[in-house]
Amino acid sequence: MNSPRYRPAGLLVTHERHRVMLDGGGASVPAPPVDLWLVCDARAELLPQIRRYGRGLNVEPVIKDFRAGGLVVQPLPVVHTSHPTFGYLIQVSGRRVVWAPEFWEFPGWARGADLMFADAAGWRRPIRFARGVGGHAAVSATADQARRHGVGRLVFAHIGRPAIRAIDAGQEPPYGEWGVEGRVYRP
Repeated sequence: MNSPRYRPAGLLVTHERHRVMLDGGGASVPAPPVDLWLVCDARAELLPQIRRYGRGLNVEPVIKDFRAGGLVVQPLPVVHTSHPTFGYLIQVSGRRVVWAPEFWEFPGWARGADLMFADAAGWRRPIRFARGVGGHAAVSATADQARRHGVGRLVFAHIGRPAIRAIDAGQEPPYGEWGVEGRVYRP
């Protein structure tokens, strides 16, 4: 989840006194305390770094459910590469937030989300991995799918080179917005 310009895509979910980190790494490390550090890919390129940071917070990065104080964070599968990868459905106070920073196919379980954080590695065309084992969806296709699936607010994360070139050219997604580092998002 490295980007040539931005910090690794990560999301700190806070509710009441609970704090759950999703992905991140590099300069995207939460301040303590953290209840749990969840990752989307057990083989992620930044996982060794995330584990090291997690040890400093007394948490082990995992893929699992989190339920506490009315907050539910649930891993759900995404099509991304040749091994199992996940996004997360975050539910609190009747609101649904999707964290899916990497996928090849739009996750159908994101339908009707109030807020979705989505892959933005590709811009007009998807990025296909070698030997056809998945890849990254294009911003244009994700925007179309999110609109068709009734996603209320779409925020693009994990911004890759093609999307960076589009940003530099002043282009905007046809639906949704570019994620901003450090911004607080509410469903």
